[in-house]
This record gives sequence, C-alpha cells and structure tokens, in this order.
Amino acid sequence: MNTDPIADYLTRIRNAQMAGHKVVEIPSSNMKKEMTRILFDKGYILNYKFDDAGHGIIKIALRYDSKTKRPAITELQRVSRPGLRQYSSSGELPRVLNGLGVAIVSTSKGLMTDKEARKMNIGGEVVCTVY
Repeated sequence: MNTDPIADYLTRIRNAQMAGHKVVEIPSSNMKKEMTRILFDKGYILNYKFDDAGHGIIKIALRYDSKTKRPAITELQRVSRPGLRQYSSSGELPRVLNGLGVAIVSTSKGLMTDKEARKMNIGGEVVCTVY
C-alpha cells in the first residue's frame, strides 16, 4: 500500500527522467490525471494516454531537449504532504522561479496552476511545484 500516491507519481517521473526513459507508466487516479493534463498544457511532457482497462494506468511521454538530451522538467517537488498540509490564500500562493515555474494547487474549483488560482482569487492546498 502506498501512503502518498502523489509523491509516488512525482518520484516515478523523476526516476524515469534520470534513467533517460521515453515513457513512464503510473497507476491512475483522478488527481493524477488532472496533474498530467496540467503538465501537458504547460509543456513539461510530450504527450499522455489514459488507459482505463483494469485498475487504470497513465502513460506519459517525457519531453527532452533535442540537442542536449536534458529533461524539460528540472525539478518536481512535493509541497503539501499527508503529515503536513500546506494551504495558501490567493495572495500567498508561491511564485516558482518568479513565474517561470508552476505550482499546482488543489482548490474548490479543481486542480489548477498558481497563476490561474490567483486570477480567479482562489486559495487552496499547494500540491507541488514544477520547473
């Protein structure tokens, strides 16, 4: 049993990039699907596919720089964890690398980036940061 599935999701992506894999498979959940959509929309991953047969798997095609072969994601960091939840109001949401990175926030309106949450004036739980 996995006690923190979001940390496992981030670690699987991190490990696949360090090993130079092109595709990573992750057990599916609704929150992981939304996080994958956000990563795709922001250009951190090439593509994704939701395979809902059986327990459900998310297949993520990782993005690398064509010349240097370095991954598009420099760092994935879990902010709020089961032992210590991190909540922020809309004015206190973190800016990742002065706006170059993305903080994924779980709000009452669903999962969104820190920029979208600030624009809608909604706070929530800061799930992770990506840059």
